[in-house]
Amino acid sequence: MGRVEDIADELALKSLKIIKATGDDACVRQVADAIGGSSQTMEEAYLTAVRVRRAEERAHAVLKTLMDQIAHEARNDG
Repeated sequence: MGRVEDIADELALKSLKIIKATGDDACVRQVADAIGGSSQTMEEAYLTAVRVRRAEERAHAVLKTLMDQIAHEARNDG
């Protein structure tokens, strides 16, 4: 990743930690607005990083569910 993407990803990770702690995702818009005033490129990279990280979390949850199902079926077959 480039410097902009690295910074955006770091900010996204911090934002997602705040969201997990508070349940409020308003911080994403607040950070995006603050960034956008100086750099539209950074704002777009940040919002993309947030979406990618959220998608990653959902994908991991689906994979865990599938792996649990496979393990459960293997125990019942054995």
